[in-house]
This record gives sequence, structure tokens and C-alpha cells, in this order.
Amino acid sequence: MSTSDCQLVVIGGGPGGYAAAFRAADLGLDVTLVESAPRLGGVCLLRGCIPSKALLHVARVLTEAREAAEWGIRFGSPTIDLGAVRDWKDRVIGRLADGVLELARRRGIRILHARATFVDSQTLRLEGADVGTLRFRNAILATGSIPAVPPPLAADDPRVIDSTGALELQDIPARLLVVGGGYIGLEMGTVYSALGSRVVVVEMTDGLLPGVDRDLVRPLAQRLKERFEAVHLNTRVVALRPDADGVLASLEGASAGEERFDRVLIAVGRRPNSLNLGLENTKVIVDGRGFVQVDRQLRTADANIFAIGDLAGEPMLAHKASHEGRTAAEVVAGHDTEFDKAAIPAVVFTDPEIAWCGLTETQARSQGREVQVARFPWGASGRAATLGRADGVTKLICDPQTQRVLGVGITGAGAGELIAEGVLAVEMAAVARDVAETVHPHPTLSETVGESAEAVLGSATHLFVRRA
Repeated sequence: MSTSDCQLVVIGGGPGGYAAAFRAADLGLDVTLVESAPRLGGVCLLRGCIPSKALLHVARVLTEAREAAEWGIRFGSPTIDLGAVRDWKDRVIGRLADGVLELARRRGIRILHARATFVDSQTLRLEGADVGTLRFRNAILATGSIPAVPPPLAADDPRVIDSTGALELQDIPARLLVVGGGYIGLEMGTVYSALGSRVVVVEMTDGLLPGVDRDLVRPLAQRLKERFEAVHLNTRVVALRPDADGVLASLEGASAGEERFDRVLIAVGRRPNSLNLGLENTKVIVDGRGFVQVDRQLRTADANIFAIGDLAGEPMLAHKASHEGRTAAEVVAGHDTEFDKAAIPAVVFTDPEIAWCGLTETQARSQGREVQVARFPWGASGRAATLGRADGVTKLICDPQTQRVLGVGITGAGAGELIAEGVLAVEMAAVARDVAETVHPHPTLSETVGESAEAVLGSATHLFVRRA
């Protein structure tokens, strides 16, 4: 056992943790980064965002090859080398993880591979490849989250998997059950469907992607209806019984019955990784859902301990964690700053993609708030037509008196790339005229944002709106 001291310890090497460590080091702090896994990058890089997007790109290539028949180009049936696909995905992960490690080394950050638990508000016990006691002046908790599995669906069987297991891509099951119609389930369902699985989604609510505006979800729901074997809404999976022939799922609700599957993916959400950290030995407060309570500077009830990312509350998104990490590092360094974002974008990387930021129509209705909404259908977009993807929509949500942009929603190919303009508009308190009078290149999908803003003003070049 060894004992050492540091000015700042960051616990967790994911996108929030390493962003915090990097910013703190750039500000001149002595930083130690503690990560229990052999590599930096966290769930996002190693077991989440990056591998899933690599596989979604594979899925998109397969889908486009099939769709090309409509344009007069026909390919033969693809031959899928699953081992080569896994190797490519792993190479992407490895290259990015090596890059993060090199950036940490160049900044002089000390990296310890261990599990950290609090002995008290200024001391950590380390167990793992590095063992000892670490005394710190300040700590930033960035331990992330793990997949949530309802106890009735917990099964000690390799055919019942979570998102991590799905990304391992062990095989292409003939029939896959996805429990949960949220973004993780739909993204992984998209991958396996493109690879050849017959995918069935079960969602307990009356629509996919609960909480997302229905007009944004509608084009995706229609496409998945064509691609998936079935989507069962208002239905619950109440039991899973593995046997020699597969996994028997018992369904209750609108699509009650029993169905057999080769694999089952549990994708009902994630829960914060706040257990077994020794937080009871500090003044840190954890709420009933497992989130660590923080103020706008990401400070916990223990003045020298901060928490960021999934641990600190929803939305549980990597880019939110990164910005929170930088904020916490600046506060530790003595800067007068806080995490105060008007718009945190969300992207669902399905086909089509869905992206939104700021105020949604769903939120406006729940708040009884009057808003002006302008929609631009991608059927009127020249660029969407050239891509064969006229199934999208772009909309702006504005204040009806000032026409200030309060929110933006986009469904369509590349929506995740387009949403950044919307985020900037909301953050900068832009009005619709600011967006409308910004020159958008032609022909691009970005024009749909500009024409949505024109529609707010009463006229869009490629839409005719009959006036009363």
C-alpha cells in the first residue's frame, strides 16, 4: 500500500472525466485520473457511442446498397464477415482510445488504474492494478452509468444481453427481441435488422421514443414498420424463460402472448453508477434514483467534491458530461463559472436520424406555453430529393411575440449534423429572422433550417402557405 497526494483527482476516464482532467491540467492544476478499466474513454468510447455508430454506419451502407435498386443500380446479396466487422469496430475504438491516452500523457496527467472508494471527504482507497491511498484537495466524480435491467427480466443466460452485449456482435440472431423503444433499443435494432435479423420491438408506452415530439418520430416509426418484423406498443415483457430452443418471452398488454426469440436485448434505460463508491463516508447527497445532487457549478453538498455527467442527472449524454467536466475543472481552478446551457442537443442515430434541442412542442404543451411552430417538409428540399430521402422534416419552435428561437427539431438523414445550427440559435437567443437571413448553401439539407425560419416570418421560398 502506498499513500500519495494530489491537488485534483478525477474519478472516471469517460468523456466527462477526461475532459475535466484535460481542462484542469491546461489550467495548471496537478491532476490524477483514476479509471478502473484498462483503457480511457469510458462507456461512450469503449462500449457505447463510438462502437454503436461504427455499426450503424455498416447498417447504413447495407441499407443504401439495397435502396440503390430504386435508382437503377443493383448489387448482389452482400457477404457479411462478422469477424471483420468486429475487428473494424475494435480498431476504431482502439485508435480513439490511444489518442485520449496520448493527450493525457502530454498534459502530464497521472493515470491510475484502480477502483476508488471514499474513506472520507479528502481520502480515497484504491484497489486494482494500482493499490494505495490517495489524499486530494478536490475531487470530480465522473463514474457514469450502467444499463438498467428490471429484476423480472434478469436472466443468467448469454442470449439475454444489454447494450454492451449487443455491441459485441457475437452473431446475427435469426430473431431478436428488443425490450424498450428508446434510442438504444432502436439504434441496435436498426443494426441487427440491416445485418439480417428479424427484429421485434416491445415498448410499454403508446409510442416509440417516449417524450420526443410525435411529428419527429412519425417518419422513423413508418420506416421501422417496414424494416422490423413487428413493433408492439402498449405492451410489456413480464418474463423471460430461456430453454434449449431460445428465449420464451411472455408479453402483456396490447400484444399479449408468448413468443420465442434467439436473443433478447434489454434496452430500458441506464442508471447512475453511484453505488459502492463510499459516498456515505462524505457529505455527498444521493437522491432516490441514484443521482448525485449538485449545484450549477457541479459542486455537491461536500464543498470539495464535484459530480458530472450521467452521475449528476439527466439528460445522460456524453456531450453534456464533457461540458460539465470542463465547467467543474474551471471552478476548481478558481474561475467564476457555472453550467448554464439553454440547449443540450439530443440525437437518435437511427435511419432516419432524429435530433432536437431547446424547448420541444411536448414540453410546451405540458407547460401550457403558447409557441409558434413552423415545419419544412423535406419533400420540398432539392438536396433531400437527390439523396432519395424526402422522408424528413425540420421545424422551429419560436416565441409567438418576439419570434425568438426556443427550440429546433429535425428528422432525416444527417439530422445529428444539422442540429448544431439550432443549438447555436437557441444559445444566442436568435430570432427567426437571424436564421432566415443567414445564407445557407444550395443544394444542402441545411437549407431546411433556413426555410423553416422563413416560414416563421410568413413565407418560405419552397413552400406555399395559403393566407386566410
